Amino acid sequence: MVVGAFPIAKLLYLGVRQLSKPVANRIKAGARRSEFFKNYICLPPAQIYHWIEMRTKMRIMGFRGSTIKPLNEEAAAELGAELLGEAIIFLIGGGCMVLEYTRQAANSRRKEEELNETITNLQTQLGELSLATETLDAQLREINRLLLSFPAPTQK
Repeated sequence: MVVGAFPIAKLLYLGVRQLSKPVANRIKAGARRSEFFKNYICLPPAQIYHWIEMRTKMRIMGFRGSTIKPLNEEAAAELGAELLGEAIIFLIGGGCMVLEYTRQAANSRRKEEELNETITNLQTQLGELSLATETLDAQLREINRLLLSFPAPTQK
């Protein structure tokens, strides 16, 4: 009985994706505690995100020239940590997709190479069989020629 290979790669990818959420949460918690993370990694993307979001909402509502106040530091740090966590989850998911794609491409390439090798082997065998058929045909003609060269027996 043939049993298919256990999809260990898919299981590993699933495990990595499941672990990405707690890892992202720990990184977010670390980002909230660290002043460097807070000031240089969390706050700038959060302020930019807030500015783009508010500007879009204002334009949708028809307020064109309104100025947008930046978020306070605590709200910006929280939003930045959330953005960082979501980016980490997105990157891990994207990495898993890329790995799965490369794995599938490698499998496909391997199957195509095996198919090409099989076709090459069959073409080689076909050539050998064609040569053997021509050889046998030549031998058969030679035997027929020799048979026809003998004189016919005379009847008495």
